[in-house]
Amino acid sequence: MSTAVRHAMPQVVDASGWPSLAVPGVRLDDEAFVQAAGYAGHALPAAVHQALIDVADHAPASGALLLKGVPVGEMPATPPSPTAPTHKDLMSEFHLLTVARRLGQPVGYEPEHGGDLVQNLVPTQAGADRQVSTSSRVNLMFHTEAAFHPHRPRYLLLLCLRGDPKAFTTLASISQVLPHLPPRVVETLFQPRFRTAVDESYLHGRTNVLGAPVAVLTGERHAPSMVFDEDLMVGTDTEADAALHTLGEAVVEHQIAVALEAGDLLVVDNNVAVHGRTPYSPRFDGTDRWLQRAMVVADLALSAGQRRGRVITTVFGD
Repeated sequence: MSTAVRHAMPQVVDASGWPSLAVPGVRLDDEAFVQAAGYAGHALPAAVHQALIDVADHAPASGALLLKGVPVGEMPATPPSPTAPTHKDLMSEFHLLTVARRLGQPVGYEPEHGGDLVQNLVPTQAGADRQVSTSSRVNLMFHTEAAFHPHRPRYLLLLCLRGDPKAFTTLASISQVLPHLPPRVVETLFQPRFRTAVDESYLHGRTNVLGAPVAVLTGERHAPSMVFDEDLMVGTDTEADAALHTLGEAVVEHQIAVALEAGDLLVVDNNVAVHGRTPYSPRFDGTDRWLQRAMVVADLALSAGQRRGRVITTVFGD
């Protein structure tokens, strides 16, 4: 990548001592599977367990934590689409949800792969040039995961089952970007002068709408939370638009890039870090990049009126 790296890098924790956990003999969408993953947290390597506690207590400067050496089990060919059936075991799913349960409560979002708690992220030919998780030929622009959503996740977990050395997951944390923003821009970003459209995957053909005005930055002035979407967010006036543009430039300038390898689990604090991905060239031959994604909220009760089990069902659009 040509952009100079000035951002704090994620803490890297060696997870190669991860024991072989007994995967429960129930379906992945069974609550007993999630419960068993929660119980399995006691068997995590001490360094992993401690790092997850630290992330939950204090957002890291980079906004992310990288666990290396997570067991992923036997690997079949990369599926041709996120929802295509595979014949893999459930080891990677179980380990991913074990980490998710240590951080909070894993949830699915009904428009995303039908609400699966663990989603396969693979390149598709149909999505190659779009701003979606199945893209490959375009930069996936920086965004807070589900920035438009009233129940967006606190943590985004990405477990790499099969990597591609030319595909970089990009990250930028507000703690690293904030010192480089002019005071007037920061003041504007703290005001509810920004609206966000809905991601196309949540619309299912309905007409897109802009959400109510919100602030990009909230909380403490020296350590704020951030919600930002480079593609879907706009200012409600000229000054707000200019502030958003300045923030976007700073995010690009102070990004980092990580090429995930098999067994890498990237934990992103969705309150402070935005993420994206660089372009790459899939072969569509069963050997392409394959990630699994899980999303975690701190409290299930907050979405009770818009949730079925662990699946958040909020409807967007007209």
